[in-house]
Amino acid sequence: MFQLVRYLKPFKKQVILGPIFKLLEAILELIVPLVMARIIDVGVQNRDVSYVLKMGGLMVLLGIIGLCCALVCQYFAARASQGVGTLMRNDLFSHINRLSHAQIDEVGTSSLITRVTNDVNQLQVAVAMLIRLVVRAPFLVLGAAVMAMILDLKLSLIFLAAVPLIVLTLYLTMSKTAPFYRTIQKKLDRISLITRENLEGVRVIRAFSRQKAEKERFDEASDDLAGSAIRVGRVSALLNPLTYVIMNGAIVAILWFGGMQVNNGELMQGQIIAFVNYMTQILLALVVVANLVVLFTKAAASAARVNEIFAMTPGLSDKGNTLKAPAEGAPKIEFKDVCFSYLGEDGEEALSHVSLKILPGQTIGIIGGTGSGKSTFVNLIPRFYEATKGEVLVDGVNVKKYPFEQLRGMTGVVPQQAVLFKGTVRSNLLWSNPDADEQTLLKALKTAQALDFVEKLPQGLDTPVVQGGKNFSGGQKQRLTIARALAGNPDILILDDSASALDFATDAALRRAIREHTEGMTVLIVSQRANTVKRADQIVVLDDGEVAGIGTHQELFDTCEVYREICLSQLSKEEAAK
Repeated sequence: MFQLVRYLKPFKKQVILGPIFKLLEAILELIVPLVMARIIDVGVQNRDVSYVLKMGGLMVLLGIIGLCCALVCQYFAARASQGVGTLMRNDLFSHINRLSHAQIDEVGTSSLITRVTNDVNQLQVAVAMLIRLVVRAPFLVLGAAVMAMILDLKLSLIFLAAVPLIVLTLYLTMSKTAPFYRTIQKKLDRISLITRENLEGVRVIRAFSRQKAEKERFDEASDDLAGSAIRVGRVSALLNPLTYVIMNGAIVAILWFGGMQVNNGELMQGQIIAFVNYMTQILLALVVVANLVVLFTKAAASAARVNEIFAMTPGLSDKGNTLKAPAEGAPKIEFKDVCFSYLGEDGEEALSHVSLKILPGQTIGIIGGTGSGKSTFVNLIPRFYEATKGEVLVDGVNVKKYPFEQLRGMTGVVPQQAVLFKGTVRSNLLWSNPDADEQTLLKALKTAQALDFVEKLPQGLDTPVVQGGKNFSGGQKQRLTIARALAGNPDILILDDSASALDFATDAALRRAIREHTEGMTVLIVSQRANTVKRADQIVVLDDGEVAGIGTHQELFDTCEVYREICLSQLSKEEAAK
């Protein structure tokens, strides 16, 4: 938790002044029992109404000043806690965006969401309580004990006996419950995962009538979380009864022994009332301390989870990289004996010893069976992942030496899963080129075979896009994502199986338009359809992460057994030979 103290630095004023005002409130609270004792011992005993009213007015004044101090402290605590939470959440989100795809996959999206929301919220509450109660509660315990000693040292021995018993009770309770809080946060991750899967996959769940099974899976996770919370609750439930037994025992002792001293003339009735008030203040303060221990235990678990993300050094970095000029006469893209494994050098290789050159302006088809490494291959070009061995070069420069902005600005990527963001059609198309004019956007839509349906939309380019683009069909979303990439006029266009939802006629029209309207652009088309890649300048055939063949359609059909099998599984012999 101490590693996150840096977030308190911008709020030094609030962190210092907040506890000071809370301390003033606590001091006023400690004075109240003394005023009450004077009212009883002087005003009530002497039937002096004016004295009672005067001291009563003093108590009201102390209450008003205490309330003002508490409100000021509350304001400072709210400012600091919300500020710390905002800064931490922003930094955490920024840091997550710098992590590599592999690192995000490792931690899991649902866990990252829980850490940015629930864990940061726990730390926000901890900051607020730090300012409001961390100084006040211990001060009240010590202050009440000291005031009791000032009233009567002998009777205050009851305090000295009761306080350690209450502290021991708190310690035993907290030591039993503390380990459960880390477990609870992990179980929240699981609920977040199941909820996210169900909301994203609601159509699939309904299509297979799996609502009951998914509800049972959620109930199981929810019951597991509830079980952990109940186990904590059972132990925590002992806290109040035990502390109240000790406190009430101490109050009985105060009344018993104090009554004897009153009879002997050593103490007055008001002083006994003050003793009881101080005992109550101590108990309430210790209960607050107990709650603080619970809260800070939760916060410590959350801080560990947040620090775990901050401690992750981004797997890919462009720090120190400067803008690079292309090497003269170099291939647009070159793979030099490239190997890649998702689990690092010791894992099974998804790509193995891939070497090839792609010239500027070429259209390259990449084909292979499921799991052959096609998407992995193209993901190495914009450096979404980094080659385990070998080099990937763009314009003769290793991709590791490019600033991300330059490398990914040169590359337009259309992923397998079409993703649109909440906004409008126009705002989605402007992602790759914020300065693009309407003519550029319309040209991109025309090339992507999306212009016809966009013109028919009620508001055209300004038609709203709901979250995830759910108000468009799969084929429409794919065409819009292709248009988004084309709007940036990239040097390299990567279509990663991005026409799978299109009918054959639209797919053919798309490929024809890309050939006609992307002059000078290097295009990589990843597909499992032989028809989609057969007109490419060169076709790369991947089989189990290795290059099984490179060449034109006819060359590969005659010489590459893997490619021939793919073609004949989809086309007749006559169609494949054309």
